[in-house]
Amino acid sequence: MKTKTNGLRGRPDFLLLVLILVLVGFGLVMVFSASSNTAVVSKNFNFDAFYFTKRQLLWAVIGIGAMFIIMNIHYTKFKKGYVLYFIPVIIMLMLVPFIGEERNGARSWFGIGSLGIQPTEFAKLGLILYLGSLISKKGEKFRDFKKGLLPVFIVIGFICGLIMLQPDLGACIVIAACALIIIVAGGANLKQLFLAGIIITAIVSAWASISIMNNPKAWNYRIDRFTAFMNPEGDVQGTTYHLSRSLQALGHGGLTGAGFGNSVQKLKYLPYAYSDFIFPVIAEEFGFIGSLLFLLFYLFFLWRGLLIALRCPDIYGTVVGVGIVGLIAVQTIINIGGVTGAMPITGVTLPFISHGGSSLLVTLASMGVLLSISREHNRESKTSK
Repeated sequence: MKTKTNGLRGRPDFLLLVLILVLVGFGLVMVFSASSNTAVVSKNFNFDAFYFTKRQLLWAVIGIGAMFIIMNIHYTKFKKGYVLYFIPVIIMLMLVPFIGEERNGARSWFGIGSLGIQPTEFAKLGLILYLGSLISKKGEKFRDFKKGLLPVFIVIGFICGLIMLQPDLGACIVIAACALIIIVAGGANLKQLFLAGIIITAIVSAWASISIMNNPKAWNYRIDRFTAFMNPEGDVQGTTYHLSRSLQALGHGGLTGAGFGNSVQKLKYLPYAYSDFIFPVIAEEFGFIGSLLFLLFYLFFLWRGLLIALRCPDIYGTVVGVGIVGLIAVQTIINIGGVTGAMPITGVTLPFISHGGSSLLVTLASMGVLLSISREHNRESKTSK
């Protein structure tokens, strides 16, 4: 269904825009708090307490600029225009395992001076735009397995396969979960989806079994790391070190926290305190009450985004909007679930808050799409008066 614009554009959702800017601002503050002590004593970071904060600020400025540009483009333009974005991303995913930089055991980056670009982050938004376009074009045919679900599974499997070549299990889980949300929101046949899930699980299990037999030592270590959350005190100097330090930070925060800047675990005890493990720093400095308020604010942001998506007058805007909100929600659940010991740690960043240029840039660009969708509902409201 084509959306008639009548030459009018509604205003972007002001409340969502404010929530986004507040989250970005809070993220910058927490990146400074979590990284300043580490950076100021290290030659690698030029003994500059603002080293990570300045880098995050640079990406925030670029991302906010992209957000404002994108929100002024009618979201339906991405229905066909996504190809110009998605194809280069696929090419980068194909190249990065061979010519990318290796960091933390994964070859997931293209280095640009001291900065880095992570193609996997860009693939998340590309897949959302692709699925939204495919579902809206197929309409009722999407419920047919051969014409609907099968092409989707092939593309998702191809992208996840490229990501696992790096390897990046966390990103693969995020993309698969986000894709599932979009497929369900797009009206897929749930019976077909369930049967397909059983088949895919069997295939993945067989592949994992073969990989483990071929390289048991490497896989045993990965399995130990993945299952460490079940026994966080089992090997505190090895596989459970990250989690045990994270839990100590959560415990030290208590009810009201140690105060801003007074986290102990960020002082070279908690690895990646400014990135994957930034939430324990928030909990340690602001306590249970501060953490709860932060999570409620995040929940309010997600509710507002979902409301905008559901209010959109056409299926494309709704599916894309739900996909974007689902992506943020999945990453948040996996990140906080991992650092609190509720689920395995997979190296997923906390959207808006964690240090990471590619993640912040893509998150803000996706917010531009969501704000563009919000303008359509506001236009409809304006013309109906």
